[in-house]
Amino acid sequence: MYKNKIAFLMACVLLASCGPRAPKTYPAAGRTDVCDVFYGDTVEDPYRWMENDTSAEVASWVREENALTRSYLDAIPFRAALKERLTDLYNYEKAGAPMKRNGKYYFFRNDGLQNQSVLYRADSLSDRKGTVLLDPNTFSDEGTVALTGIYFSKDGKYMAYTISRNGSDWSEIFVMDPATGEMLPDHIEWCKFSGAEWYGDGFFYSAYGIPEEGKEFTAINEGHKVYYHKLGTPQSEDKVFYENKDYPKRFYTVTVSDDERMLFLYSDGMGSGNLLSVMDLNHKERGFVPMVDDYSNWYYLIATDGGKIYLYTNYGAPRYRVMEASLSAPSVKNWKEVVPEQEWVLSSASILDGKLFLVYDKDVANHVYVAGLDGKGMKEITLPGAGSVSLSGSKDSDEIFYTFTSFTVPGAIYRYDPQTDSSSLYHSPEIDFDGSLYETKQVFFTSKDGTPVPMYLVYRKGLELDGNNPVIMTGYGGFGISLYPSFSTNYIPFMENGGVYVQVNMRGGNEYGQAWHEAGTKLNKQNVFDDFISAAEYLIANGYTQKRMIGIMGGSNGGLLIGACVNQAPELFGAAVPRVGVMDMLRYHLFTIGWNWAPDYGTVNDSEEMFRYLRGYSPLHNISNDGTEYPAILVTTADHDDRVVPAHSFKYAAQLQWSDTGGAPKLIRIDSNAGHGGGKPVSKTIDEMADIYSFMMYNIGMSPKF
Repeated sequence: MYKNKIAFLMACVLLASCGPRAPKTYPAAGRTDVCDVFYGDTVEDPYRWMENDTSAEVASWVREENALTRSYLDAIPFRAALKERLTDLYNYEKAGAPMKRNGKYYFFRNDGLQNQSVLYRADSLSDRKGTVLLDPNTFSDEGTVALTGIYFSKDGKYMAYTISRNGSDWSEIFVMDPATGEMLPDHIEWCKFSGAEWYGDGFFYSAYGIPEEGKEFTAINEGHKVYYHKLGTPQSEDKVFYENKDYPKRFYTVTVSDDERMLFLYSDGMGSGNLLSVMDLNHKERGFVPMVDDYSNWYYLIATDGGKIYLYTNYGAPRYRVMEASLSAPSVKNWKEVVPEQEWVLSSASILDGKLFLVYDKDVANHVYVAGLDGKGMKEITLPGAGSVSLSGSKDSDEIFYTFTSFTVPGAIYRYDPQTDSSSLYHSPEIDFDGSLYETKQVFFTSKDGTPVPMYLVYRKGLELDGNNPVIMTGYGGFGISLYPSFSTNYIPFMENGGVYVQVNMRGGNEYGQAWHEAGTKLNKQNVFDDFISAAEYLIANGYTQKRMIGIMGGSNGGLLIGACVNQAPELFGAAVPRVGVMDMLRYHLFTIGWNWAPDYGTVNDSEEMFRYLRGYSPLHNISNDGTEYPAILVTTADHDDRVVPAHSFKYAAQLQWSDTGGAPKLIRIDSNAGHGGGKPVSKTIDEMADIYSFMMYNIGMSPKF
């Protein structure tokens, strides 16, 4: 399998004994003559065989690549010390806001290094310790089975919960009695993108058919259906409640109103929005009544109140607003505006204690407002600073909590008193990090086309702008996802050693609404890469750093970002880590749910113009082969990633290693029993972050001390 097996083994020995060096040889990856023809153009795909990621040939290549990468990473002089520091930082108690159900309080807590957070139950808020209700660390020896959701029946007598194995998007549903902890026999398999929506003596869920053996994590997902499960019966007796055979490539999920009077059906996928229908559960024979009739906008249920339906939508409002509908006349043409569109993006809306709680984004920082159900009397809740907020509570209870976090403040839980309009600290984690020693600064730089773009910089106070500061940049730029200030222990050791951590808010997200998102999609996707590259150029021009002292990283769509920017501006960066990235833009839509990304990316089937645009930036298809000096690259993926299948990273890494891109290392790290990132156990996360940050810090010239 090796080009020169003896030379490869010698390289591994040298790496382990003399410190990290770029490999002179890489595991051989056979190149075949497979090709596709698009609009008269022939496109080679020599590593097509890697799409069969369960084959013996791929498994052998994976083992050899991991051995080489492990040798390189273990030879970095400070990796072990960095891992120790990361472990110390991770080792603090993390708690979630309490939830009240049927007179009891439920909350998650992690003592620090537990692989998965544990669900506790308490009789009162004064009982901060609680008793263990569900400990997912007992689900598997390695902590690779994650608890992904809990769903209480309306009377609180039952709790369904979902689990994911090895990071896969596939999930299973179990049911327990939360009062006694007794497990019921109910067990549902092959769910995807689904919770459990209780109704009557059972619940609704969404699932696909059982996939073909061996293709569970790669085959295209089609035929999403809504099922109803009656407690105490086997899954084989579950009835299909809703399906739409005319549109197999859509997701179908339902939500039941608190009073079990209304059932809402969401249909989305392959569009830039979703459809929403409602059923009067007192008159099931009437079926679902459409509330909207096109896919051009997003519609989300906030809550119901009697016959009133409160909705959060960008219908007629690119920055979102709150609308009111009625069960008697649910069509969008009859909706009434409750909270009109504002200057800033409305990023979420909820009804707690009979009031509207509205989260607005002002230059990429959350601001929370409270208003009546008529939208009037709006007032702002004072937050600790620029950061992000998540709210917790229920429609009819005055026990309201919010969790605040920023780049230097780990998740602190506050209790909000609506009567006095005041907040009190409920829980603050104790961590071996003094955030007061660090500064968070937001700057606006000018992108290639003149657009002002924001980014956050975080660094130790007293930083000198002498051009010699190492930088790590990250971003996402897609699917209307906004990146807010949030806390992570991962970048702390880097900042402790003089590094500048940078988060760029490129177009493609929702930081400034629908127009900002669309400016980074389809034939505008290049704007995202231009924004990121312009951010690096700004940092260099303003004395923060210099070329080759910048490390860049991003995951999923952010992995695509990193791959494209390395191809387009390799001279700027010293290290790059594309994580679980979308690297093959010509074939991404052919695997699992890749078809759902077409509204952001477009596909080669759309038009010749779209094909040429995709080919023009696709990371896999634009790797230089002329000696251009690329940065050191560490590609990461995992064997159970059924969101962005590993073949993207396999083919990209193989092409990198085959091409002439200079002497810096081009490595790939393939995790086992892991997926796209969700539910990853803490032990695996610490190992991965030690690898990623030591790789980047070493290759941008740092010699950190811990």
